[in-house]
Amino acid sequence: MFSEKSMRALFVLAAVFAVVMALLPKPPGLPIDSLGDKFEHMLAFGVLAVLARLGWRAAPSSPILERLSFLGALIEVFQSIPALQRDCDPKDWIADTLAVALVLVALRGWEHARGANKHDAG
Repeated sequence: MFSEKSMRALFVLAAVFAVVMALLPKPPGLPIDSLGDKFEHMLAFGVLAVLARLGWRAAPSSPILERLSFLGALIEVFQSIPALQRDCDPKDWIADTLAVALVLVALRGWEHARGANKHDAG
């Protein structure tokens, strides 16, 4: 499996990519654009949540949720800068936060089930 250190590096790269894409005045088109803005937000922040959980395995979920939610809010604040020609939408921040929360809950359930299966097999 991948080390926590490598997951942390991937997290940083993914976070930088997400922030740059969010703040570019005219981001390049992506194949997922047809799925909608909220889908893109949830995908980006879902991936960040997975990488954060794998990069900081011993950390509680609440700080991960809090900090990624703050990142989403900060992006929306920066998108309100007229020079960026982007739109600030609080619903995007809600989508970001919801995606992080859902992923963290799903990962906790998966880890719990995986631990129970290991215990049953032993």
